[in-house]
Amino acid sequence: MLRNVQRKPLSLNLGGELLSLSRPLVMGILNVTPDSFYAGSRTPEREQIAARVHQMVDEGADIIDIGAYSSRQQATDITPDEEMHRLATGLEIIRRLYPQAHVSVDTFRADVAARCVREYGVQIINDISGGELDPHMFETVAELKTAYILMHMKGSPQTMMQQTHYDHLIAEMLYYFAERIARLESLGVNDIIIDPGFGFSKTLDDNYRLMNRLDEFARIGLPLLVGISRKSMIYKLLGSTPDESLNGTTVLNTLALLGGAHILRVHDVKAAVETVNLVSKTLQSTD
Repeated sequence: MLRNVQRKPLSLNLGGELLSLSRPLVMGILNVTPDSFYAGSRTPEREQIAARVHQMVDEGADIIDIGAYSSRQQATDITPDEEMHRLATGLEIIRRLYPQAHVSVDTFRADVAARCVREYGVQIINDISGGELDPHMFETVAELKTAYILMHMKGSPQTMMQQTHYDHLIAEMLYYFAERIARLESLGVNDIIIDPGFGFSKTLDDNYRLMNRLDEFARIGLPLLVGISRKSMIYKLLGSTPDESLNGTTVLNTLALLGGAHILRVHDVKAAVETVNLVSKTLQSTD
């Protein structure tokens, strides 16, 4: 049953800087794609990217997560060269405007991740496939000594919604994480963030079952990231659209914080920062 989880004192080593997770962080989404599921987040042009980066920083984003490969269902597959070209454009703008920003790259390709880290100082690799779509990813992360977001998904963005059968959803997910965490730690990866992958190879009911039992993933003892921003689990249930899903996002982000989330990955940074502030203040207040 969902309840307020007491967070362990965790931190992340991001390029030699220790970032405390004693207070939940907000990760702002920067989509340098023309086909993200939420049209309001698409920033394929340089001027749009710069404006979006300024906005996220001004609104209090702790981390900028840049992605160039849309992970929506039936997304168009693009080449590694095209993905890197899009990322390079965005990363150059981020580093020119905010050289010290904490930056995550959303990619499942090891070579693309390595270039982003070496050429642009990216500190976190956000892999939606948990190492399944590139057999070199885990070794690459170990070599680069970056933080790594390990997400749960079956299949690929093109096939994930054909793979939503589970005999025991939570148990199977916990096993998935345990096996991959052991492999990463054996390679010397020290900064692992787990992401349950809301919306990825899960039915609508699965997503809410997962939210209700989020505390079981928080108990793994690693930083827990939750990304439910404007997703179909909200607008399909409410009969609305991604554009109309900010209120639902805020409600679920509140539940995620109570369930033990350390990082919220969002399109709307200001709303998420306010949510963190309000929940944190409430939980700190005693008689």
